[in-house]
Amino acid sequence: MKYLVMVQGTQADYDAMRGRASAQSPAWSEEELQAMFAYMGAINDDLSETGEFVDGQGLAEPAQTRHVTLGDDGKAVITDGPYSETKELLAGYWVLECESLERVTEIAERVARCPQPAGAPDYPVVIRPIMDGSGDI
Repeated sequence: MKYLVMVQGTQADYDAMRGRASAQSPAWSEEELQAMFAYMGAINDDLSETGEFVDGQGLAEPAQTRHVTLGDDGKAVITDGPYSETKELLAGYWVLECESLERVTEIAERVARCPQPAGAPDYPVVIRPIMDGSGDI
């Protein structure tokens, strides 16, 4: 089965990784940032070796996103991010092919242990099975 494993973050978290602290997150040092990248890279390498890695990417900060909805008149309403009404957004993901939910949960636990500065917020790692077709509904 394929699974989508997601990590979340906020604009404040991206700002903190650039060295700008806020009430939500302390500033990251260059060493802390490199430790995070090395940790995630090691996970990717291990999952590639086991054949479980299908795809995985970090996503751009919320400030570089767009939110598209339809207005009452049926025309597109486009809003640039970040959105004050939204707190956490998808920060990165993996698509993994694993033998079981237990195995992908082990991987998500490893992701959750990623090093970060003391006082940085902890976000859940979200696992969603990917449906193969309409028969999975």
